[in-house]
Amino acid sequence: MSTYMAKKETVERGWYVIDAAGKPLGKTAVAAANILRGKHRPEFTPNVDCGEFVIIVNASKAVLTGNKLTQKKYYHHSGYIGGLKEISYSKIMAEKPEFAMRQAVKGMLPKNSIGATAINRLKIYAGAEHMQQAQKPVAIEV
Repeated sequence: MSTYMAKKETVERGWYVIDAAGKPLGKTAVAAANILRGKHRPEFTPNVDCGEFVIIVNASKAVLTGNKLTQKKYYHHSGYIGGLKEISYSKIMAEKPEFAMRQAVKGMLPKNSIGATAINRLKIYAGAEHMQQAQKPVAIEV
């Protein structure tokens, strides 16, 4: 018996919709990362990009459990001396909830070319409407 190895050219990619309203940001990000990576498929191969497209709607209604909304911070550095910037998640969720969701999913993907192409298949919307109705996405419950 031989082991099946998926090939990038033969993978058929589907579209999935995840509704983040009232759900924890982390659990939604885990579900999206698993689909983007292709781990839900029986023919998953770690060194091949087997993932599919994911649409996350209602990102502004995702919740952060515990005291994360006030205590958790997002840090980035400009590259100059004293250039460390910090923003609290309460401000991020109020102004750019798509960014918070993208950062959570990106942290769960591999740090290589497979992860870089997988994050490009992620579409995030703050509201309930999305622009990919023509692809007939399947709704996934988290």
